[in-house]
Amino acid sequence: MSSVSTGSDAPIFHPEGPADQAPPDVLIVEDEPAILSSLEFILNHAGWRTRSVQDGEAALSAVNRWHPRMLVLDLMLPKRNGFDVLASLRARSDTRELPILILTAKGQQQDRRTAMELGASAFVTKPYANGDVLEAVASLLGSPVR
Repeated sequence: MSSVSTGSDAPIFHPEGPADQAPPDVLIVEDEPAILSSLEFILNHAGWRTRSVQDGEAALSAVNRWHPRMLVLDLMLPKRNGFDVLASLRARSDTRELPILILTAKGQQQDRRTAMELGASAFVTKPYANGDVLEAVASLLGSPVR
C-alpha cells in the first residue's frame, strides 16, 4: 500500500542529440535497477524528460550538471543517503525551492517526519501505485498528468 502527498510521468532523456541540451524535468535518484526502470518508463511514457543516477553523491553532481525541474529521491542510497542529499540541497540557495519527492520503502512515521522537516516537498512509500507517483510529480511540476 502506498501513501502520497503529490506525483507525475516522463519520456526517457537520451544523452545524445539536441535533447541533451534541455534540462530534464525529473532527476530520478534510485539504486534498485528494477524500480529505476519502472520509474523511467512511467515518467517517460507520461511525457516528462528524465535522467537518473544511483547514489547520493551522483545525485548532488547531477543536480549541478543538469538543473532538473524536480527530483524523485530514494532515502536508502549508497555513498550518501537521501536525508543527507535532501539536507544538502535545502542548504543551498539555488536548490532550496527545488521540488523533491521522497520515494522510499522506509514508510515509518519518523522517516516521513524527518524528510518533511528537512524540506521534502512530497512523500510516497514503496510499494507505490504508478498513479500516485504520476500524480505527485504532476503536482510538484505544476502540470496535469499527461
